[in-house]
Amino acid sequence: MAHIVVLGAGIGGMPAAYEAREALGKAHKITVINAVDYFQFVPSNPWVAVGWRSRDEVIFAIKPYLERKGIDFIAKSVTKIEPESNTLTLQDGAKVNYDYLIITTGPKLSFEEVPGSGPHGGYTNSICSIDHAEKCYADYEKLVANPGPVIVGAMPGASCFGPAYEYTMVLDTALRKKKIRNKVPITYVTSEPYIGHLGLDGVGDSKGIMESAFRSHDIRWITNAKTTKVEDGKMFVDELDMQGNLVKQHELPFKHSMMLPAFKGVDAVAAVEGLCNPRGFVIVDQHQRSPKYKNIYSAGVCIAIPPTGPTPVACGVPKTGYMIESMVTAIVHNLEEELAGKQPSHRGTWQAICLADFGNTGAAFVAIPQIPPRNVNWFGEGKWVHLAKIAFEKYFIRKMKKGNSEPIYEKYMMKLIGMERLLHPERKD
Repeated sequence: MAHIVVLGAGIGGMPAAYEAREALGKAHKITVINAVDYFQFVPSNPWVAVGWRSRDEVIFAIKPYLERKGIDFIAKSVTKIEPESNTLTLQDGAKVNYDYLIITTGPKLSFEEVPGSGPHGGYTNSICSIDHAEKCYADYEKLVANPGPVIVGAMPGASCFGPAYEYTMVLDTALRKKKIRNKVPITYVTSEPYIGHLGLDGVGDSKGIMESAFRSHDIRWITNAKTTKVEDGKMFVDELDMQGNLVKQHELPFKHSMMLPAFKGVDAVAAVEGLCNPRGFVIVDQHQRSPKYKNIYSAGVCIAIPPTGPTPVACGVPKTGYMIESMVTAIVHNLEEELAGKQPSHRGTWQAICLADFGNTGAAFVAIPQIPPRNVNWFGEGKWVHLAKIAFEKYFIRKMKKGNSEPIYEKYMMKLIGMERLLHPERKD
């Protein structure tokens, strides 16, 4: 019997546990370890931040649902990983041994890289976790009571831009519903070289569509923006040109701000010699396996992916839901092969599919593969995206509670937007 430990219980970790249980059967032990005892559907956080969702609608307790599938669960942080002895040390000093480790921790949020930023001791909000989104909502209520300038965007080194666009547009819609949008100037400040870059060098006509959306909603923007520090009610931003030269220094006032931070690898993972790159992201081969530690696999935001190309201000590459799902499925099939005495042969498809809600409309994109040049390069918009994301949120949470191991993004999202044939053009049915 092998012991498979999944470190992290988010959009990658929970499906990894369910798929492993389904594929490997009851002959092997599976344990999930997570810092908190609940699952959170992070894509709903822009709605939480304006009061359109409550905490209880987007989280649920993990333990009963995993145990129902015969999966053990430990709600504690891991402080140390020792690959040489296949051992994890928990926050209380307890040890957990593993035969195979799947790292799906997600990122460490590096607010410290921009002084004065972040929801804990800083002056900007975040929607990267449910706790941050709730704090952002409290600050949003203050804005409603006392309207003024707003800044939304992404810090230097950020790699997850979609939620910043979502929050900008959702906030715009929420303020219009309260009929106070005219009292709230909004500026989008981003490390991206152009609006709609998304860390992917654009998808389809994302630049034109997003610029048009911002113009029609009276949202101003600053790109190639290197935010240097934040003070109470003021953000300092260096605007660069495409050669990296300083164009202008901005001192932007704000009453409310939500800025996505740069990511790093979590401390326990980043500390393992030879496992990660300098930012602490796990280095994996084409089979999602560590080149140095052959019994360690990794998927999701915590893995290392090189940027699409140089930019004046650092921009990382996002890891979207379908891409993470394909990594997880490849890992499970590779474990199945290893346990059968074979060499791993499966690879994640690394395709990007995303639904971004804009309050009462939305934008969707499909990038196959995610990194250009692409076979499919499509970006669309409409009210249908808003409705599709609501439907997908409910579907995903329901499936996680049921412990369904089917590939959710492929079987549901692409059908939802009517593009499932793009994933398998070889099929004739």
